[in-house]
Amino acid sequence: MKKIVVNGVFDVLHLGHIRLLSHARSYPESYVYVLIDSDRRVREMKGHNRPIHSEYERASFLFALKYVDRVDVFDTDQELEAFIKHFQPDVMIKGSDYINKHIIGREHCGKIDFYSRIEKYSTTKKLEEILAKNTKE
Repeated sequence: MKKIVVNGVFDVLHLGHIRLLSHARSYPESYVYVLIDSDRRVREMKGHNRPIHSEYERASFLFALKYVDRVDVFDTDQELEAFIKHFQPDVMIKGSDYINKHIIGREHCGKIDFYSRIEKYSTTKKLEEILAKNTKE
């Protein structure tokens, strides 16, 4: 079995997330483990208006997808690294925006697979679209 790990916020699921997770599942006989940032950590990174969905909701949404086998929540860089170290993934999937950047847990993975981000899909852009639509009404 090929062990795949993906991590991120996954606050407002959009097509970019689904395609990323579908790509993770595309490895033959894959087991896809998703690690998500805690609510506290998201607020620290994204501001007081985020996350939109709680960590419980985000984990539940992800676990309901056919591409995902397991979901856990992490609160610190050290906790993320511990999850990855314990799992010992064959592959870590990261967005292409992480090329030449520090990747937590990299040394515990067989390889890093950089997935090309689909620029028109991002949570920030989706939230901006929603706000713009509500402002027009």
